[in-house]
Amino acid sequence: MTSVVVPAFNEATALPRLLSHLLEDAEPGELEVLVVPNGCSDDSAAVARSFGPAVRVIETPVANKHRAMRLADEAAAGHFPRLYVDADVELGCADVRLLAAALADGALAAVPERAIATLGCPWTVRWYYDVWLRLPVVRAGLFGRGVIGVSQAGYARLSQIPELMGDDLAASLVFGAEERTVVAGAFARIHPPRTLADLLRRRIRVQTVTTQASARAELADAGAAARTSRADLMALIRSEPLRMAPRVAWFLCVTVIARRRARKAVAAGDYTTWLRDESSREPHPPQPAQPAQTRPGSGAE
Repeated sequence: MTSVVVPAFNEATALPRLLSHLLEDAEPGELEVLVVPNGCSDDSAAVARSFGPAVRVIETPVANKHRAMRLADEAAAGHFPRLYVDADVELGCADVRLLAAALADGALAAVPERAIATLGCPWTVRWYYDVWLRLPVVRAGLFGRGVIGVSQAGYARLSQIPELMGDDLAASLVFGAEERTVVAGAFARIHPPRTLADLLRRRIRVQTVTTQASARAELADAGAAARTSRADLMALIRSEPLRMAPRVAWFLCVTVIARRRARKAVAAGDYTTWLRDESSREPHPPQPAQPAQTRPGSGAE
């Protein structure tokens, strides 16, 4: 049995699209789905319970994703492999099976490829992700996918990570390249921000998380190796000069703005305020999603 842990903070709108997709083709007893509404002021718990006995709901009044995941771990009855899935993405049971197979083959950590629908996003969002998705550290990293799966041995490593605001970045840093895998054919559908303001909120949060992680001695060296280099950006420009040069310039502009705004949180030691992107959670018409790993220039998150 594969355990699927879904921490949820005010995700009443997003949970139906995840849970319906996840459970659609699941065989009886194949998945153990644990949803942990934490500190919610909406109907997240009721929405999760509406899916019946296929979903276990563990409520906590404490709004803390890290602690919500640990609560689910305690309730998971020792089942592995175990997947941690953000409530605002979509993942199918077929994708879960592929991730579970990779973990059974020896990987300590496994993640799906990204599939992102960007119709309706302004150019300010598309251009940023046209660059971000092409970066080597992004293509190989576990972060920014909303899903990470671990084997029992991988969980032993993951559970030792200190509480950080960016759990997916920390997870990416503690597994070496030979211990983790991006599973071809498995896809997480990620809903990108629909406004520049929401993009900036995400990037400010990421910059804050990166600073927090680099301050930890056990993550500092790995974090330095995972940063984007000038050489990576120059390689993108050389690949398609007319198309990529303005996009790289815009990418750098957004990055600089996010870093400057993140300094306030860092200076205050505020590693708990979660700058949330609400636009990606709003209902949108169905759109075709391009597999971001295979078509990095298609424009996506």
